[in-house]
Amino acid sequence: MKQALFIAGPTASGKSALSLKLAKDLNGVIINADSMQVYKDLRVITACPSEEDELQAPHRLYRFMDGSEVCSAAYWSELAMTEIEKAWNEDKYPIVIGGTGMYFKFLLEGVAKIPDIPDEIRNAVREEAGEHGSEKLHDELKGYDPVIAERLFPGDSQRVCRAVEVYRATGKPLSEWQKNNEPGPMTAHDKAGCAHKFILKPPRDVLYDRCNHRFDMMLGEGALEEVEALMERNLDTSLPIMRALGVPSLIKLIRGEVSEEEAIEDAKMQTRRFAKRQLTWFRNQFSHWNCLNAQYLESEYDILMNKISKKPID
Repeated sequence: MKQALFIAGPTASGKSALSLKLAKDLNGVIINADSMQVYKDLRVITACPSEEDELQAPHRLYRFMDGSEVCSAAYWSELAMTEIEKAWNEDKYPIVIGGTGMYFKFLLEGVAKIPDIPDEIRNAVREEAGEHGSEKLHDELKGYDPVIAERLFPGDSQRVCRAVEVYRATGKPLSEWQKNNEPGPMTAHDKAGCAHKFILKPPRDVLYDRCNHRFDMMLGEGALEEVEALMERNLDTSLPIMRALGVPSLIKLIRGEVSEEEAIEDAKMQTRRFAKRQLTWFRNQFSHWNCLNAQYLESEYDILMNKISKKPID
């Protein structure tokens, strides 16, 4: 039986350090499952592995896309499955780790087969989001698809627009479509018992402290300069990369719209809020996954290792 390890967790929960240790102990390949770490432009502010980290273990699906592109969960799941199979073929242990819950769901559980959305509907929804903000569309979504609205952050323009356009085009809420998923690339392997699934869950106060500290470190490592370079590209503000944690706050600082203190506090606050939403989402969507207290990860590491096979192929 081919084995694979899946670890989800909120931002700043210690996923990167854990993945490195696991990769060394399991002869593993680390496969990124974070929707912002796929972009080339933002190594620092998205907390991508450092060059030193990448020398210690193979890393896949990090910083491979241009910021002008959009990486959908369906597209990522296909790429991730390819990397998992490559690892198996090389007798290595795939370690899929990140904070984007929908990536894991598409890969392990599959996706709903939704009819193609007419361009006129898609364009109209995108124009509304650009003119009035995705928050207004999110309020609309609550009326006909409260299940999806509860899962989505109002400022997540891409996913809010997707849910709205599906309803407008089909008259059926996205949550209803999702009840009849087609299998994902890993669904059969998961049912066969080869997918070992864990969630890192630090105490909230510890997580918030880590979020604050990490953003301070990012600033010292060049996050502001990174965002300045991104702004020079004049990308569409609706693109995912332009909404990466800390980017909107630092853009306001660069434009002189806020003070440095205000920008830093806003970035930290948005990061804490996002981490809280991630914890809530994982609790609701992945209740069957094993949980690890990230605050005591050293003592719980043996528990994790005891639950998985150390051999990629039995």
